[in-house]
This record gives sequence, structure tokens and C-alpha cells, in this order.
Amino acid sequence: MDAQDEAAASAQLGRAVRGVAGVAHRCTCGQPDVLATCPRLPDGTPFPTTFYATCPRLTGAISTLETTGLMREMTERLSRDPQLAAQYVAAHEDYLARRRELGDVPEIEGISAGGMPHRVKCLHVLVGHALAAGPGVNPFGDEALALLPQWGAGGPCASQRESEPVRAAGDLG
Repeated sequence: MDAQDEAAASAQLGRAVRGVAGVAHRCTCGQPDVLATCPRLPDGTPFPTTFYATCPRLTGAISTLETTGLMREMTERLSRDPQLAAQYVAAHEDYLARRRELGDVPEIEGISAGGMPHRVKCLHVLVGHALAAGPGVNPFGDEALALLPQWGAGGPCASQRESEPVRAAGDLG
């Protein structure tokens, strides 16, 4: 991740980033909106959230969506739809494979994020995964994305000039 992306993500979060492996997805405005994070933070803490949404417009819209009961409805559908359940298990496996590419952390082996593969717990993670992996990988991330407004349409969510100096390159969570 270059200094400009690091400054943008730090401004979005309101703090210096840590544990960043790279930009996983860019907003239509050009700034990062999802970062790929290392599975172990610089202080040694295991960090299972591989795809971390940083854009405040995106995270705010996802938070609003979470208040609608959508996650409960999605989880209920898993028990009724074997094909959807199989797709969600495949999304879980994809998530784990992408994290393994960034490092091996035995403490979180087999644990993805967002409730995968048996429930829907965090749309932020599922949307981040869907944006990073592309359409067709995470069915619930794709569904949530289809319900979100165009968060980048108003231009950059944070000015890089507003960010504080970044303390340590590659340091996120």
C-alpha cells in the first residue's frame, strides 16, 4: 500500500492503520474502501477479519442495513436452502484460502469471519469479502451490496489532508 492510500485509509478510520496487507477494493471515487489485513497484527494478536471496510459511507450504509433484520432472515434461509448453504460454505473456504495467502495463524485456523459458514453475523465482513473477491463468491455479501446505495457517488469520503501523520507503514486493525 502506498503512502497516499495509507493516508486515505487513516483519514477514513480517524486513526493510523495497522496490519495492512494491501488495498482489497477501491471505491468509485478512487480511494480504498476495503483493505486486506494480515492475519496477525504487528503486536502479535490474531486478526481473523481479512477484509476490513474503511470507507465511513460504506460502513454506515452497511450498519443501517444490519438494523433491518436482514442478517436474521439470511441465517434462516441457510437452513431452508441447501444450495445457498453450499455457496456460503464455499465463500467461507474462499475467505480462508485468501487469508492463508497472507500468512498462517494457527490460533484462527478454520475460523473465517462474519458468521461463516453457519450464520450471518456481520454484513461488514461479508460485503468486504464480496468487494475484494468479486461477484459470485459470497452470496450474502453480493445480496447486501445490491441493497446498498452508491457510497462513492459523492466523491472521496475523507480528505487525505485531514489525516494525521501515519505512524507505521503497514500497521492497520
